[in-house]
Amino acid sequence: MPSTARSRLWPPRGRAADAALAGGLFLVVGLGTLRSLIGAREEPWAVTAANWLLIAVACGALYFSSRRPVPAASAAALATAVYYVTSAYDGPLLLAVVVALFTVAAAGRLHAAVVIAALCLIGTALGTLQGNGDVNHVALFMLTGWFVAMITLGGLRHSHLVRARETEERAATQERLRIARELHDVVGHHLSLINVQSAAALRRLTKDPAAGTGQAAEALGAVKAASREALRELRATLGVLRDAGEEAPTAPAPGLARIGELTGAARATGLTVTVHRTGGPGRLPVEADLAAYRIVQESLTNVARHARATRADIRLDGDGHRLTVSVTDDGRGPVTDPAGTGPTGPTGSGVTGMRERARALGGDLTAGPAPGGGFAVHATLPLAPLAAQEEPRR
Repeated sequence: MPSTARSRLWPPRGRAADAALAGGLFLVVGLGTLRSLIGAREEPWAVTAANWLLIAVACGALYFSSRRPVPAASAAALATAVYYVTSAYDGPLLLAVVVALFTVAAAGRLHAAVVIAALCLIGTALGTLQGNGDVNHVALFMLTGWFVAMITLGGLRHSHLVRARETEERAATQERLRIARELHDVVGHHLSLINVQSAAALRRLTKDPAAGTGQAAEALGAVKAASREALRELRATLGVLRDAGEEAPTAPAPGLARIGELTGAARATGLTVTVHRTGGPGRLPVEADLAAYRIVQESLTNVARHARATRADIRLDGDGHRLTVSVTDDGRGPVTDPAGTGPTGPTGSGVTGMRERARALGGDLTAGPAPGGGFAVHATLPLAPLAAQEEPRR
């Protein structure tokens, strides 16, 4: 299995990828232009040095292709045009223009790519009409085909990236909606309980005035009215998030108290699961309890489906202020991309969903290859709501 450090360094991304592209292209073009430095001289050394500078400019411009694709392509095309006009040695510098057109189209600037390609073809055609023997009509036709192919491939690349981003955003939106529905169910359950209990207390106080005072009855009546109004507003605001025909659940919301069900199901698949708890057991806020349960559930599901693992370790650590949830495995299978694009492409939403759950509570979640092999999910969930719930009564 490749090391974690190697997986982070290859393939290169960002500016490292731009530098690799520019450097690799300069190497290829330089090897194809070596005859200008050896053998019989066809031009003065000063012209050769100036042309090598143009090669460096054309290839080096691609270092900025991901950040400034159109200026980079324009600089590469201009340097290439000057090179072919002034150099007595034809080399493969045209590759810089071909690659630059791809990067421009891949960035979604199709019109700019077409304009740059058209200017290059017009300039080459004018040189051919004036008797340039290096480029004939057949070569010009083939050059047109190369430009069209690169622009088309770049456009397809851009469309693929747009679809991948849309898929990820749609998955994140769907997960937010599901989280909202679950929060609605959790809050609604407790508000309903408050409503029922306050109504019962109000009836008892009304039947037996000796058991309470008028002020207590008035306060309980206010509690009942407020809880009923909160339920009405909550349902009116979030009710549209529920799928058509979907009924509200009647069972209590899942939490870490039911983690045994998750580990039991995982063990039934042949996976060895261990659970380690540290810190005070304490009562968790309902939202954090639910999020931790779902994170463990999704992590174990990914391990069973994708990791080809034999062992999974679950660690739960709460200190009263935050809850940390860690799930690691010794898997050897496909690894889910940290960005949440799934094990085989941009269709998976497991990591994206877990990350959205943590962010919804003000926490964070990381997922990626573990230092010793396998895969690790680590989430931190703040428990601030718990402190508010446990404030001393006045």
